[in-house]
Amino acid sequence: MATHRAETDQPRRTGEPRLKVGAPAVTPRRRSPARRLIPRAVAAATALCAIVVLAQGHVGLPFARIVTIQAKMASKADYFEDPEVQRLLVRHGFRVHITRMGSRGIAQQSYDDYDIVFPSGQPAADLITRRRAAEGHPATTYRPFVSPIVLGTYREYAETLQAAGIATPLPGAPAGARPLYYTLDMAKFLRATADGRRWDGLGIDRHGIHNGNKVLAQTSDICEANSAGTYLGLVSYVWNHDNIPQTPAEATRFAERIRLLLNDQGMPSSEKNETYVSAEGKSISPIAVIYEHQFLAHQIAARAGTGRVDGERVLLYPSARFVTEPQLIALTPQGDRLGELIGKDPALRRRAMELGLRVRDADGGSATSDALTRFLRERGIQAPVLSADDTKAVLPRLDLLERMIEVVGDCEPVPRSAAAGEAP
Repeated sequence: MATHRAETDQPRRTGEPRLKVGAPAVTPRRRSPARRLIPRAVAAATALCAIVVLAQGHVGLPFARIVTIQAKMASKADYFEDPEVQRLLVRHGFRVHITRMGSRGIAQQSYDDYDIVFPSGQPAADLITRRRAAEGHPATTYRPFVSPIVLGTYREYAETLQAAGIATPLPGAPAGARPLYYTLDMAKFLRATADGRRWDGLGIDRHGIHNGNKVLAQTSDICEANSAGTYLGLVSYVWNHDNIPQTPAEATRFAERIRLLLNDQGMPSSEKNETYVSAEGKSISPIAVIYEHQFLAHQIAARAGTGRVDGERVLLYPSARFVTEPQLIALTPQGDRLGELIGKDPALRRRAMELGLRVRDADGGSATSDALTRFLRERGIQAPVLSADDTKAVLPRLDLLERMIEVVGDCEPVPRSAAAGEAP
């Protein structure tokens, strides 16, 4: 690389000395007080910036490389969109750019140029990992936390179901407090739906509400959302006497039998929880299929913001229970690094719990509920006390569940190479 010699390195010139005519001497001007303050102001501002950087834990980050992770996610995008999670990730050199879509939609579409995909449950995750394996690109999966499928409702509707012998308050409510959690007898609930029972006929008017609609639970779009597909599997399990289909013909028959139980809800929305927590939720969707962590996050925020829980909204836990396992699927080395971090970093794990999620052991083992229970009680929020005796619902084999989703929702099929074969 070419260099320039400094002026002092130039050879001296010899010859006659030249007479220099100097300019008149100039008396230095005194700087005004305002001008003298400028360097001090700059120094103060620089110090303030340094203090802010140190306080936020971002020291050194202006000079560090931040890796942007391209991600497709379903409802678990709530976790990555949390400001505290984003701050913690930046400290580790990550920023996550999210494309939101339903879990089944993630499995259907291309995920080229993405570092991770994060469907909300095992069926969509299995579709993706099988497709990747068939293409010769095996993927690593991470299971940092879990969240049960639940039905969010309002106190008047829960008490109406209780009076009808369909719902029962869970134990654990503090003395004198109204329960936040109920067990829903799924067999009785589905029978009420199949019989065409309506809320007015069930006695909702005793709570000052008029509702002539059928007694049923509303889901997000079954063609897109893992929660809806999982609820379909749960309904089929209960409606067919704790049995799942074993053949494509049985899957089609099961789907036709329960189609009316799910399709009377009208036009499904993309995200039921948004409707449920809105002011209009009670009139639009009195019972909504959501995830437990969405309800708990709402209650944690309500308690922090108002000093009390939202006693208007309560949860129904299906008597036949299914715990969803969202899987972060890493498609690149950067995605692997993020997956490892989410599962093992103590601050990120704690923040997941603070957002209502049941966090797995750091070694990837079972999900721990004790820490979440303690966290809720410390903040004056009733914690759900679930019975170990409840029935654990079983989903149909992956290809059969897909067939049922297509029949019930009239959905576009996923690539058959991904759905073929038995689920592990």
